[in-house]
Order: sequence, then structure tokens, then C-alpha cells
Amino acid sequence: MEHVQAYPPPAAPSAYPPLATPVSVIGPQYCYPQPVDLAVVRKVLTITEGNFAVTDINGNIMFKIKGKFFSIHDRRLLTDAAGNPICTLRPKIMTVHDRWQVFRGESTEEKDLIFTVKRSSMIQLKTKLHVFLPTNPKEDVCDFRVEGSWLERSCIIYSGESNTILAQMHKKHSVESVLLGKDKFMVTVYPNVDYAFVVALIAILDGINQDDGVE
Repeated sequence: MEHVQAYPPPAAPSAYPPLATPVSVIGPQYCYPQPVDLAVVRKVLTITEGNFAVTDINGNIMFKIKGKFFSIHDRRLLTDAAGNPICTLRPKIMTVHDRWQVFRGESTEEKDLIFTVKRSSMIQLKTKLHVFLPTNPKEDVCDFRVEGSWLERSCIIYSGESNTILAQMHKKHSVESVLLGKDKFMVTVYPNVDYAFVVALIAILDGINQDDGVE
């Protein structure tokens, strides 16, 4: 049976200008012409697999993250709601704290590399990550960057070194979340931006900060 990509319902109309050229990193099927609101739910008090889910604003599961970063050999797998693998997230050997690679499907071969994430500084209170595509091997200038505070769940994803925002996170507290040991925050992905790419970046942010002992 052929897998049909299900688009999430769009976010409420807003002043998000659509980008002239879609930002497709993992695949064009994840680029939507309207802003997309996603909810990320982390089960804080568990170390089991599947502790990380991404839903649309109606609560329908869009993505799941399986696995945890516990050693340089570990990896995370981003799947769709049905469990089909989308990409593999892996800390690069011997650089577990400052470089991660993302590969297509369940591969970890260089030919399937989609993008690389590099932490710009080892000692920092604020998050700052640089993202490089395989077409940018020199890594002089980043293709994307992530800045903000993971602790406050207020990170923003930008295009390159510009001020063009591609997605932003914002915290959502509720009594239910606290009682159930869940951490829930929202992500608004701007029009024509690959929302699977945004989810993969958030999963890496989560992994980095777990390594650092930051929940």
C-alpha cells in the first residue's frame, strides 16, 4: 500500500510571508503553503523509547522520535505516525557533544547524509547551532542556524546568517502537563518550510541538552 503524506491543518492565518523558494531539506512533501503549528510532547520522567511525539493542533500524531542519545553509538530515528522511518539522527563519533549528522531513512552512510548540525560553542548558556547541507562541505557560512534558550523552549530557526525566520518554538504550560510529567511546547513552522526538517532539529536540540543534563 502506497504511503500518502498527510498534511497537518494549517495554523491560523497570520502575517507570515511565504518564502519565495520553498525550503526543502528532507523532502518537498513536508513544505506547506500555510504556516503549520505543531505540538511537541516529551515524557520527562521516562527513559523508554518513543518518549517524544509531535502532533498537529488537533492532537493527531505527525511524527515520533525513537531512541535516546546515551553514547556515541546511539542514534535517534524520526518516523511518521505509521512508524515509517524518515531520517536517522546520530552524534558524530568522537564529537558527541558538538556535531550531529542526519541521514535519510535508517541509513548512516555518507551518501545518504541530509545535513550536519554543529554547536558553535561548547560553553554557552544560550543555544546556538549551525546547520550545514552536504553541498556546503567547507562550512564557512551556515545554511541554517538555531538560536535561543532551550530551557525556556524559545529557540528560533533562521535561514543562514540572515534574519529570515523559518520556525520558532514557544512554551505551553498546563496543569495536566505538570501532573503527567510531560513537557509540551508549540512550534510554528513558517509557510513553505520543511516541517520534518524543523522536527529533526528539535530532536537534536533535545539530545544535546539531555547530554548536558538540561531538561
